[in-house]
Amino acid sequence: MFSPSPEGRQHSVGSSEVIEVNGPNPYQVTIGRGLTDDIADRAKHTGAQTVGIVHQPTMAAPARQVARSIENLGLGVHLFSVPDAEAAKTLEVADQLWDELAQHNFSRRDVIIGFGGGAVTDLAGFIAATWMRGIKVIQVPTTLLAMVDAAVGGKTGINTGHGKNLVGAFHEPDSVFVDLDRLATLPEEEIIAGSAEIIKTGFISDGVIIDRYEDDPLACLDHDGYLPELITRSIAVKANVVGMDLRESGLRETLNYGHTFAHAVELRENFAWRHGNAVAVGMMYIAHLAHNRKLIDDALLQQHRRILESVGLPVAYEPGHFDELLAAMNRDKKNREGRPRFVGITGIGDCMRIPDASDEELRAAYEAICA
Repeated sequence: MFSPSPEGRQHSVGSSEVIEVNGPNPYQVTIGRGLTDDIADRAKHTGAQTVGIVHQPTMAAPARQVARSIENLGLGVHLFSVPDAEAAKTLEVADQLWDELAQHNFSRRDVIIGFGGGAVTDLAGFIAATWMRGIKVIQVPTTLLAMVDAAVGGKTGINTGHGKNLVGAFHEPDSVFVDLDRLATLPEEEIIAGSAEIIKTGFISDGVIIDRYEDDPLACLDHDGYLPELITRSIAVKANVVGMDLRESGLRETLNYGHTFAHAVELRENFAWRHGNAVAVGMMYIAHLAHNRKLIDDALLQQHRRILESVGLPVAYEPGHFDELLAAMNRDKKNREGRPRFVGITGIGDCMRIPDASDEELRAAYEAICA
């Protein structure tokens, strides 16, 4: 068994919390409110002369606010609007951005800002990783899912017709800014979906997170309740993991809890499902797989269901698609020798690998979440 520690290097700067992410290229995650000027100051500090802000159409207005703050410091700024959600993560959109960077003479000293949800931070990181073999990227996640998952960790990528994030690179950000004021602008379904990644870090590492959801699930969805604490705890877990294992050689696999089945669902649904909803179903799937192997007891299986349902996350998937989902899982990039490789838990904070599940076991877990 192996498990990530929930403890990360964390300190306060003014009214903000700062989490240190160690590794080959250390950086900081700043969690606070009203961080627009802080983002501009960091862009200036990188030494860039020109900044490109990649954003979704819905984030055009706040992206312009960040652009104005950067321009006030004497830097040139270009705004790059990309399609919403996973539609942004295509080779066609990446090619368009590379062309725009060339038109605006972006050099190796310049910087990209990913300003938006997880698809935007994935895309912006990939563009930064590949332009002139790597320029700096500042990640500014604006959705809960991006705050606790996509923007932290240095994974970047785009999708193909064969799967999610199959083309990408490890490219650590220069810095990450989590502005909690953005939470008040999010629709409830975005908060609910993003909660799946927080709950995941609770099961694999931080039991306090699980306690909060058991205590008051509605407060866990409230930006004036438990949610800011949960965001900080979840980021601390991920920061600790990626600081020790950037390239997913061992420990970082724990962050994939629930993701193998989730990615298969997303592919089958043509990426129309929210990632967090797919992860919730994926956690139920692996919980059933572990329960059938007697790795977890009925109480822990039911705790998964109870917590996920308490915040409105799905815990089931429709029947009749096992062969299609199995084919997708067999193509997952974390596989070994063409077989799905899962992360399971034997208890909260105690992780282990399941590399040898038979097709019969995988089908049984699928049928359990279809019941």
